[in-house]
Amino acid sequence: MTDLSNGNEQLRRLNEDADPQETTEWLDALQGVLEHAGKDRAQFLFDRLAEHARSLGVQSARTRFTPYQNTIALEQQGRYPGNVELEEKLAAALRWNALAMVVRANKAYGELGGHIASYASAADLFEVGFNHFFRASAAHIEGAADGKSEGNSEANRDGSGGDLVYFQPHSSPGVYARAFLEGFLDEQHLRHYRREIAGPGLCSYPHPWLMPDFWQFPTGSMGIGPINSIYQARFMRYLQNRGLAQTDGRTVWGFFGDGEMDEPESIGALSLAAREGLDNLVFVINCNLQRLDGPVRSNGRIVDELEAQFNGAGWNVIKVLWGSDWDALFERDKSGALLRAFAETVDGQFQTFSANDGAYNRAHFFGQNPALAALVEQMIDDDIDRLRRGGHDARKLFAAYQQARRHRGQPTVILAKTMKGFGMGAVGQGRMTTHQQKKLGVDELKAFRDRFRLPLSDDDVEQLKFYKPAADSPEMQYLHARRESLGGYLPRRRRTATQGLAVPAVQDWAQFALDSNDREISTTMALVRMLTALLKDRALGPRIVPIVADEARTFGMANMFRQVGIYSPLGQLYEPEDLGSMLYYREDTKGQILEEGISEAGAVSSWIAAATSYSVHDLPMLPFYIYYSMFGFQRIGDLIWAAADQRARGFLIGATAGKTTLGGEGLQHQDGTSHLAASTIPNCRAYDPAFAYEVAAIVDAGMHEMVDAQRDVFYYVTVTNENYVQPSVPAATFDALREPILKGMYRLPAAASASISGADRDHDRDPDLAHTTQQKSARVQLLGSGAILREAIAARQMLADDWQIDAAVWSVTSFTELQRDGMEAERQARNSGTAPGTSNDAPIPYVTAALDATEGPVIAATDYVRAVPELIRAYVPRRYVTLGTDGFGRSDTRSALRAFFEVDRVSIVIAALNALADDGDIDRGIVREAIARYRGEADGGQGGGDAAQVAPWRR
Repeated sequence: MTDLSNGNEQLRRLNEDADPQETTEWLDALQGVLEHAGKDRAQFLFDRLAEHARSLGVQSARTRFTPYQNTIALEQQGRYPGNVELEEKLAAALRWNALAMVVRANKAYGELGGHIASYASAADLFEVGFNHFFRASAAHIEGAADGKSEGNSEANRDGSGGDLVYFQPHSSPGVYARAFLEGFLDEQHLRHYRREIAGPGLCSYPHPWLMPDFWQFPTGSMGIGPINSIYQARFMRYLQNRGLAQTDGRTVWGFFGDGEMDEPESIGALSLAAREGLDNLVFVINCNLQRLDGPVRSNGRIVDELEAQFNGAGWNVIKVLWGSDWDALFERDKSGALLRAFAETVDGQFQTFSANDGAYNRAHFFGQNPALAALVEQMIDDDIDRLRRGGHDARKLFAAYQQARRHRGQPTVILAKTMKGFGMGAVGQGRMTTHQQKKLGVDELKAFRDRFRLPLSDDDVEQLKFYKPAADSPEMQYLHARRESLGGYLPRRRRTATQGLAVPAVQDWAQFALDSNDREISTTMALVRMLTALLKDRALGPRIVPIVADEARTFGMANMFRQVGIYSPLGQLYEPEDLGSMLYYREDTKGQILEEGISEAGAVSSWIAAATSYSVHDLPMLPFYIYYSMFGFQRIGDLIWAAADQRARGFLIGATAGKTTLGGEGLQHQDGTSHLAASTIPNCRAYDPAFAYEVAAIVDAGMHEMVDAQRDVFYYVTVTNENYVQPSVPAATFDALREPILKGMYRLPAAASASISGADRDHDRDPDLAHTTQQKSARVQLLGSGAILREAIAARQMLADDWQIDAAVWSVTSFTELQRDGMEAERQARNSGTAPGTSNDAPIPYVTAALDATEGPVIAATDYVRAVPELIRAYVPRRYVTLGTDGFGRSDTRSALRAFFEVDRVSIVIAALNALADDGDIDRGIVREAIARYRGEADGGQGGGDAAQVAPWRR
């Protein structure tokens, strides 16, 4: 991060010249090389001299940013290929329709909100792209109207799917306005801006879930667009290098705000983009110098800061600061007065200049000294007022975009300086409140019309009529011709891939899980073994994308290093230390594993790119992102929500999951909440299986649903690192269990229960306790989930052996799916006016139906917080008791942790006995007797001494 005050101090020290004559000689020598040998030779000598100086111990005091001027000189700019007059007319129409859309909505419904100022500043940034660079599907390029566009090159004729554009979200009204002119949207859509319930509405920001044929990428949450665009560009190279898709000639464009770059996600992956040479990536940062409440860097210069940041990360930086009207001023300025003035002006002051007119700027900017005043002495105040910033000049922007597209070896960032609220006059342009500006008065609207020379009458303005030029007008013909030359219209989104993927039979990749032969294995290892087998499938295998955030060895995935390799665009330029090992670290340009280092945000961004490849690239891929479950929804929940919005299809695997299975890792690594977060995402199907055969059933169903049926869902599956006997299930039993496993709950087969409980009891059973259960026998239903299912199985045995109480054990694979089924049954009953289950229109909730045929209280235990099993309370037909791991985690053994959180077998037994006593089925004395027996007399029947007086979540 560059400290601008330090940078200015360095400049001042450099200007203190002890020997001006010697300095002049050095500068003249460099100038001579530049004139006679050219820029490349001058650059070579300059770099060699700098290297030599550093070798002698001479440190550079140079700042990491260049003078406050355009990177591309006027003589390098080239000819603008477009019709400026027609483009300005189109831009004016777009600006008006975007403004009218927002003002209309807030005039009628004051609470709807919306944004005008962001698009007002970004309109030209977008339009230069739309008219000359953003390429749509190459299938349409052969019908190009002309060959003038930079985008209409031979590289476009490669069968690719066109460019990808991440739009600045607050500018969405402008994108809608263009789609209106193009004919994709009509006036009804514009009238329903931000009203999506009734009528053909338009969503607030880019949301693929809400507009599945239009928006490709969700960018509404600040910072997500930048990191996703970087990993999207990287994934395109991954597809290219693996021979799965032709992505050469395609560009990822990201349009972001300067304030947005404060988000950690915005800058967190800059070095990856440079390290992998992603020259298919262009950032265009709208430097209007304002965030939501005021200046981005009021006492500094955000352009300088961003230039230093991107330069340091290894990006190619292009600054577009001043429009063509400034060229004459720079030409006349022989003393460098402008650059000195810019160097001493901070962004807060630049904002003030933006908010005021030509007379003010003559007095307060150009009036700083005679040299500046002389530059504008022949200009009237209106001329000064029309001095545009570079981000509002199509010629300057075209030159920058063209250079960015042609640059090789680095990603490019274009820092385009604009005015927030450009053209909105005294109420909007450059004002602190401009971001919140939703309404304009009639006079301001008329001034806007006049500023952009729109052919609207006063009555049209007052009624906020939308403006669309006639279909045969020159500007509309130009608009369609430009898009035809670039392959079609965008944004547009493909709902489904042209072809799905065939899913192999479950016996081909998971037979070991169905016929385990009492093998002890964790569900994490079972999942990895399934994935390893799936990678060998000739059809599906190449489309699988294993993704890890630097924990592959932890999850037992090291065997994949050799099997499919780790993706690296450079291959392997070194001899790995473990080359002699069977599991050596193998990097390959065609590698299949995406090993993302310690970056969960980066890993899930790769997952999003792969999980949406069916839409973005018409190429279905099946990503498995495997990670510590604690570092999923808790750490990157916003990115996962964006994946849901983008209709991602793939598997998120929360490995070493739960709060008590990762025993020694302690608070920060133990996950008790991810399933609660997952339950809030409508298209996330969350499962917490306990056995390998359950994992197999879930993965099989997920593959069929996502890559075969092409449904817009993704699966979150938690698996643990605890080794235990995996029960076998005959083929017929497995087939019968598939549906209830996916619905979320089933009664555990007796064989599975018996195979686990026999040798797994660690309490000291006392045969003398038998006399306490001579009262009537009772039944109880034990619901266990994931890591705690085996505790429920053991509790069942304890209830039978110690208290002669019969209990049934149910494996709950998904409280979320059970809750959704119950809510849907409730909704149907409510809307049909009948009680649940009394008509075909009002089904009984699955949980209710399953438990109605049983008796006794229901006890549910999970390795997650109690709020997870509480999801189904409304649908349990009898007394319902939940046990969970509320509170902070601890480091200890699994058994100690489960006892601490009161989710172990003893706690389940005591909870069951309590519930039976509450129902009057057993005497309360039995409960006290059990507490004393299992938890000891010494602590007064409470267990755990003084600590037991405090709830676990408060300890």
